[in-house]
Amino acid sequence: MMPTAFVIKIGGNIVDDDKKLDAFLQSFATLHSNHLLVLVHGGGKLATKLAERMGITQQMVEGRRITDAETLKIVTMVYAGYINKNIVARLQASGCNAIGLSGADGNAILAHKRIVSGNTDYGFAGDVDTVNTPLLANLLEQHIAVVLAPITHDKKGQLLNTNADTIAQETAKALSRVYDVTLVYSFEKSGVLLDANDNTTVIPTINPASYQQLKDEQKIFAGMIPKLDNAFSALNNGVKKVVIGNAEVLKQLLNGEAGTTIINE
Repeated sequence: MMPTAFVIKIGGNIVDDDKKLDAFLQSFATLHSNHLLVLVHGGGKLATKLAERMGITQQMVEGRRITDAETLKIVTMVYAGYINKNIVARLQASGCNAIGLSGADGNAILAHKRIVSGNTDYGFAGDVDTVNTPLLANLLEQHIAVVLAPITHDKKGQLLNTNADTIAQETAKALSRVYDVTLVYSFEKSGVLLDANDNTTVIPTINPASYQQLKDEQKIFAGMIPKLDNAFSALNNGVKKVVIGNAEVLKQLLNGEAGTTIINE
């Protein structure tokens, strides 16, 4: 029987809120004593604020950042620098030994520059090719929590800005070769909601048939569809379970007592 590992993605809205982030990290740290943990974080609004202060215009297409050369410098500084190391320092303060990595560190995540689609050039945005499973597993076996920033590289010296949800999914898929992996998308919502504005309308369980029905009936709001597509892709590639829910109840999410559980049956 393979040991269990959790790949947990923390959403940007929690990263932006110091109190909520602290509470989440304290909860994460208490789990570390008995679990193998990978934490994938987004960037929150700090990169956008910093870019605005420096007079660098930010372009977004369908919620995704266009990463030009100047923006790449900022997101690398913010994501792989300040946010990543701030999270690691807070985990250490809570007794959780952690290491922060970008994709370039230890060749952790190799990617390629996103191919231009239609009229949209995403600039230095990366799509994941491989995750260095032996490196991550080696760290986890030493009981070190791994904190991944959403910056990858192409092994030719080019850093790339990469979607954190995708990094979480690809990391979970890679680690599922050696562990029973649960992938957790944690953010400010209570789970997948029937009513996007009502946190009490959580759908407890979704399988492929119910997902198709919810889409057909247009009961799932657009922003959740990419997350659910990622969830089923992960399940189809070896991940045992996917949970989506509120970062403030992390232990309940891992125990199946909160959020939405995605299953492939």
